[in-house]
Amino acid sequence: MNKKQWLQIVEVVGAFALIQGAVGVLHALTGLLGWGLIERVGFLDGHEVYGSIALIVLAIALFAAVEAQKKG
Repeated sequence: MNKKQWLQIVEVVGAFALIQGAVGVLHALTGLLGWGLIERVGFLDGHEVYGSIALIVLAIALFAAVEAQKKG
């Protein structure tokens, strides 16, 4: 695989993390959209909001890394 393909994979993983984090925060605040994966992780019981925020931060970091690689 070349560099461009790897960057696309990282972007897809970042998008997935962003969606799952947003769904987790939305579910914690409103009770809607309970289909996210973060609610099904056993060791995060009671700490789903923190896990969701961590996923959003991870997604932002992945997007920043991809952009840095594209410019460099």
